[in-house]
Amino acid sequence: MTVGIDMGQVSAGMASGAAKGSAAILDLEELLATRLLVQGNSGSGKSHLLRRLLEQSAPMVQQAVIDPEGDFVTLAEKFGHVVVDAARSEGDLQRIAARVRQHRVSVVLNLEGLDTEAQMRCAAAFLGGLFDAERDVWYPMLVVVDEAQLFAPSVAGEVSDEARKMSLGAMTNLMCRGRKRGLAGIIATQRLAKLAKNVAAEASNFLMGRTFLDIDMARAADLLGMDRRQAEMFRDLERGHFVALGPALSRRPVPIRIGDAQTAPRSGTFKLVPLPGQDRGEARDLIFTAGEDEVARPLAPRRAPPAPPPATHDVLAQLARARPMAAEPEAAPSEETRAERDAVLDNILREILTDPEAAFRTVAVLYQDFLVRCRIRRVAGEPPNLPAFRRLLAVARAGVDAETASGSEWGRAMAFAADLAEDIQGVYLLLARAAMMGVPCPPDGEIARSCGSRSPGRARRLVAYLESRNLVVTRNDPRGFRIIALPDLGWETGPGDANAYEEPAPAETRDLFAVG
Repeated sequence: MTVGIDMGQVSAGMASGAAKGSAAILDLEELLATRLLVQGNSGSGKSHLLRRLLEQSAPMVQQAVIDPEGDFVTLAEKFGHVVVDAARSEGDLQRIAARVRQHRVSVVLNLEGLDTEAQMRCAAAFLGGLFDAERDVWYPMLVVVDEAQLFAPSVAGEVSDEARKMSLGAMTNLMCRGRKRGLAGIIATQRLAKLAKNVAAEASNFLMGRTFLDIDMARAADLLGMDRRQAEMFRDLERGHFVALGPALSRRPVPIRIGDAQTAPRSGTFKLVPLPGQDRGEARDLIFTAGEDEVARPLAPRRAPPAPPPATHDVLAQLARARPMAAEPEAAPSEETRAERDAVLDNILREILTDPEAAFRTVAVLYQDFLVRCRIRRVAGEPPNLPAFRRLLAVARAGVDAETASGSEWGRAMAFAADLAEDIQGVYLLLARAAMMGVPCPPDGEIARSCGSRSPGRARRLVAYLESRNLVVTRNDPRGFRIIALPDLGWETGPGDANAYEEPAPAETRDLFAVG
């Protein structure tokens, strides 16, 4: 049985199988399997289209809306969506997203008021939590992302590379791998040229609205299988009119007019308002005289204009007169000094990892924290570079003490793990530490933390991946406890319960700038 939602009416404009004035029906079950891409310039009616789709499908399927402008929070009053304020930590957003899938609650992630980079990080954390949910809660869900070019940009912008990679990776997972987890991505963008191609390419349904640039009209025509000479029609589309194509909409391009919505954005639509009637004197007083309740803001000091740059010949003459001073050779550090320095670095790293949230932060963020603490402690010499820090972090996350890490047996494990991918290296070292010491096999929760996740399901998938690569061998003892062997090292863990894991308690807050 087909579950259809009414998007509006078929309008005139091109030959198609649908009759003019008939209802434009969108097959919801087909949409869940094939995803949707909406394009249109600002003011073409994209947000109104998404609102109509969300309102019509709200009683039938769970929904999550990534809302950068706070336009969709009004869905909460009439349709019961829960508004999630994004002014939280990334860990909180991941946990909220997991509970959203578990309890099947429709939500709106309100990103209003955050700068672009913060919006990208929060959206990436929330989408990651939806994506990493347990298999038992993979219920169908519509995930609507408005202004998708902000979260999956085609080129690098002013945000950091780390934030862009996080956001782009989350959007790619949603559109490329989300279908098997019940996530149906619906993305809206102002321009296809601004949207990453690997994200846009996964959509099979299209709703193309008004656009003016030649490159965007040509790409829209190509996606709809239209002749390029017909691309000019996208310039003439009225607000709220779109051309639809896809298995959930129509097998041939068909123009539709989006129907009315029951809710409205908080900002509403801007209308012309008559100017207040007042004479010139009153207007001057209103501008130049402070009101009674007006707060006086301190004036920013005016900076002196910078001095003009020196002439080129003056700079060359100054360099010619300069005589470099001979650098005094630094004395090589003694063995005792190196040992003390390594102990300080090890203590700093372990202090960072005492925070339960440190397991879910990226390596780049942990490295910056590490460098700050090294400067505060006045650690002598150059700090470890990023590759060296990754090796230290892998050892620390595996729970290996300094004495064991310096032994030849652990050196074998490190040498073998050096050839593995970064996302599974920490898991392998954690299992290697347990096997070398003969302690019980780590539970799934502990394995998940070593790779920055809270999902035991992901831990099981990583262990299965290691076994498929013949890196580990798993078996169960008569009690059903898991034993993992590492054939390349000749080690084997003790039997351990895969489900025996408790989330560590939050650590006491410590002043970062305390010297000790």
